[in-house]
Formats: sequence, structure tokens, C-alpha cells
Amino acid sequence: MVTDLVLLCAGAFFAGLVDAMVGGGGLVQVPLLFNVFPGTAPATLFGTNKAVSIVGTSLAARRYLGRVDMDWRVLWRAALAAFIASFAGAATVGLFPPQLLRPLVIVLLLAVLAYTLKKKDFGVVAGDDARSPRPVLALVLGAAIGFYDGFFGPGTGSFLIFLFVRCYAWNFLRASAAAKVVNVSTNLAALTWFVPSGAIMLKIAGLMALANLAGAWVGSHLAMKNGAVFVRRVFIVVVSLLVARLIWDSMVA
Repeated sequence: MVTDLVLLCAGAFFAGLVDAMVGGGGLVQVPLLFNVFPGTAPATLFGTNKAVSIVGTSLAARRYLGRVDMDWRVLWRAALAAFIASFAGAATVGLFPPQLLRPLVIVLLLAVLAYTLKKKDFGVVAGDDARSPRPVLALVLGAAIGFYDGFFGPGTGSFLIFLFVRCYAWNFLRASAAAKVVNVSTNLAALTWFVPSGAIMLKIAGLMALANLAGAWVGSHLAMKNGAVFVRRVFIVVVSLLVARLIWDSMVA
């Protein structure tokens, strides 16, 4: 049991570190929880993951708020729409298996990866329209990503960062900071679904949350210290790993 706890905490630390920069923490935490607790109900494992993630995500968002310029004209709308849509996504999971989305998600992530690699300066510097709030677009993006996160989830942070860079011409550092704010909203919405049903392993979540918190501090520090170019490189690596993971899951399913 001690070995399992050490493994879970190490994984939570790394998940918090990566997630604070470019999202993708669930790529580490969720498989780890399923491996350590193979007989536990999936809803409980997903609920535990969300309980851990919101701690690190909140810290990362708080650290970014003091150092990175945020456009709240965009963010409050995106976060609100994401909260409502994430809850709706979680509530509709029973209508059809979320795994049916996996092939589409793989295609979209490959498109994101290809676009980012092709555009060498994509997300490195902010564009001329970086101050345009486009409030309706913020609501649409928040709702779409929020529903996806509540219903399926893998790659939510990466999709958010890409869309903020692509649609608002922000650099990767600013987009990553903004994504953390929206992620807090979607995680909170998911917890309003999981907590009432008791689908959380509280003691495990508490220990992992401390490790995730430490990882989020390190990840946000690295991102702010090294800037948009560094975050872009990490983004490419994480999206590549996420695609590989989803393809592997499709092959063994």
C-alpha cells in the first residue's frame, strides 16, 4: 500500500507540473488510478482525479494571475459557459459511451499538432488582434470545451490553449494561463456532479492533491520563467503523447 501511495503521489506531482503548463495532467493521473485501483468503480476514480486536479489547477491559475496579463472580457464568459456545459456533459454521459468520441478526438489532436508544427511562430508572440474580446466567441468556445470536458475529457487543456492562441492571437504563455482559469471552472462543475454521489476517495485524493499542488507550483514557475517558446515546445510534446495514448487505448479496447 505504501508503494502504491508513493507511486500515486509521484504521478500526481508530474501531472500537476505538466498540467500547469499545457494541460494533459489527466493523461498521467487517470491511467495511474485505474492501474492501482482496478476493482474500483470508474466514476469514483474520475471523481478522485477531478478532486486532485482542481487543487493544482487553482494554484496554477492563482500564480498566473499575478504575473500574466489576463483578458477578463473573454475569460469570465468562457469560464461561465464552460461551467454550465461541463455539468451538462457529465449529466449526459449515460446517453452513449464517451469512447465513441475517441477517433474524432485523435483526428482533432493530430490536426492541432500539425498546425502548430507548420506555423513556426504560432503562439510565440501575440498578434495584432490580441485585445479583441469577441464575447460571443468566448461563450461558444467555453461551452464547447466545457461540454467535452464533462463528457469525455482527454486533452481539454490542450484544446483550450490551442483555441485561445488560434482565435485570440495570444501567445502560449497567456493562453496557458487563461486555460487554467477555465479549467478551474470545468473541474468545479464536474465535482458538483461527483461529490453528492460520494464518488471520491477522500484520503487518496487528499494525499495526491498535496503532490499535485507542488507539481503545479513548479510547472507554473517553469512556464513563467521560460516564456511562450518553452510552453510551445512542451505543448507539442504533450499533445504528441496524448495522441499516442488515445491510439493505444483504441487498439487495446
